[in-house]
Amino acid sequence: MTALFTLLPEAVGTIAAESKQLILVQLAQRFAGVYGLDPAIVLERLEEREKLGSTGFGRGVAIPHARIPDLGRPVAVFLRLDTPVAFDAADGMPVDMVFGLLSPEAAGAAHLHALAAISRMMRDDKMHDALGEATGAEALYALLANSIDRDAA
Repeated sequence: MTALFTLLPEAVGTIAAESKQLILVQLAQRFAGVYGLDPAIVLERLEEREKLGSTGFGRGVAIPHARIPDLGRPVAVFLRLDTPVAFDAADGMPVDMVFGLLSPEAAGAAHLHALAAISRMMRDDKMHDALGEATGAEALYALLANSIDRDAA
């Protein structure tokens, strides 16, 4: 079985952002740079989804997601924030981890399965703690890649 989404090493990193909007902008730029997507379209779709309700998942995690045209399969970006930022999360907590997901426009079930996999990963206490303690993008990617590989097995 293959992974439900693609997460490349360059799609993982640590950023500084002072607001939810700046997080979405940096997320769109990372998606664009890593996966060759149009940053304006990515940002527009992420903002549209956010208007429906916050993607602040709780426990300091947000999972902004959207469907976009001309994408072959679901792709992801993971950003850890230097400082927690208010994100209108359900539990009222600011976020310091952002797991972005983009899926093809027609990927109904595939999008939902990928979101569910990310949600499970971020609810796991050991994974959550390890991501919070990891030093640098390489360590973050190694943790995420191992979890994704286990989920796909």
